[in-house]
Amino acid sequence: MSYRALLLSNTPEFSVRVAELDDLPEGDVELRIAYSTLNYKDALAIANRSPIVRTWPMVAGIDAAGVVERSTHPGFQPGDAVVLNGWGLGETRWGGLAQQTRAPGDWLVKLPPPLTSRDAAAIGTAGYTAALCVQALERHGITPDDGPILVTGTTGGVGSIAVALLARAGYEVVAATGKAADHAYLETLGASSVLDRNELTAPGKPLQKERYAGVVDVLGSQVLANACAQVKRNGAVAACGLAMGMDFPTSVAPFILRGVTLYGIDSVYASQARRQAAWNRLAGSLDSTLLGGIVREIALGETLPAAEALLAGRMVGRYVVDVNR
Repeated sequence: MSYRALLLSNTPEFSVRVAELDDLPEGDVELRIAYSTLNYKDALAIANRSPIVRTWPMVAGIDAAGVVERSTHPGFQPGDAVVLNGWGLGETRWGGLAQQTRAPGDWLVKLPPPLTSRDAAAIGTAGYTAALCVQALERHGITPDDGPILVTGTTGGVGSIAVALLARAGYEVVAATGKAADHAYLETLGASSVLDRNELTAPGKPLQKERYAGVVDVLGSQVLANACAQVKRNGAVAACGLAMGMDFPTSVAPFILRGVTLYGIDSVYASQARRQAAWNRLAGSLDSTLLGGIVREIALGETLPAAEALLAGRMVGRYVVDVNR
C-alpha cells in the first residue's frame, strides 16, 4: 500500500512522491495524518540550506496531527486524536509531511479537547514551544504585576502564540519585530506595545536599563544578549531559538549581578508530563478564532514554494499543510 509524502533525497530535486507503507519507521502506533505544518526548520531542510537532515532519504515535517489507526501500545487505541512533535521528526526519523507514519506511543500526546487535528497543526511545535516558554517564566514566579514581558520574533509561529498566551494570562507584552507593517497583527494577538527589533540588534552594554520582568526569545545572538541586559533583578529569560545565530555576545553580569536566570527550552525531547501540560495549556488558552487569524492553509504539493517564502521572510504567522490534498 502506498501513500503520498514530501520525500527528500540528497539532491536539489525534492518533490511530493509516493512512498510505501513498508518504508514507515518502527513504532507501536500507526497514525493516519490529517495535518502537518511548515516550520522554519522544515524550510531549511527542504531547501537543503542547513544540515537539518541527518539520514537520507527523509520525509520532511517536524509536526504531525491525526488519528490512531493501529496500536499495540496500552495507552492508545484506534480513533484516538493525537499530536506528535519533536523526537527527531524530519531530521533522523521520517516526519509528518505525509499521509501516514508510525511512532512509539510514548512520544505521542492525546489531543485535549476542544482542539482538533487542524488546531493542533496550527499550533504545532511552534505553539507547543511557546507554551513551554511561558510555563518556564511562570514556574520562575513571574506574575503580571512584576512588569512587562518582551517577546522577540513575534510574526513567526513561536512569537505569535507566545504573545497570545501571555496576553491571555494578563501580562503586558512588548512585541519586538522587524516588520513595521505588522503592528496591527501583533496588537490583535494581544501585544500592549510593539518594539522595533533594530533597538535590540546593535552591540550594547552587558547591563542596561531594567525594563522587563521576563523575556521569550527566539532569535539568539545579539538580541538575546541585549534582552538579558534589560531584564529586571531576579527576572528570567526563556530562550528557544537561534534565528539570528548561535553566538551569545554577553558576559555573566546579568546573571550574577542582577540574579537573572536563563532557561533553555528544549521542545524536541521534553518529558511526556511537560508535553501534556503544555498542550493542556494551549487547549485552555487559545481559541479557533485566534488560530484562524495566524494560519494559512496549503496543500502538500505547495510546500516547496511556501518554504522559499518562509526563508525569505515573506510569511507572517503559520503554514498548516493538509497532507491529503
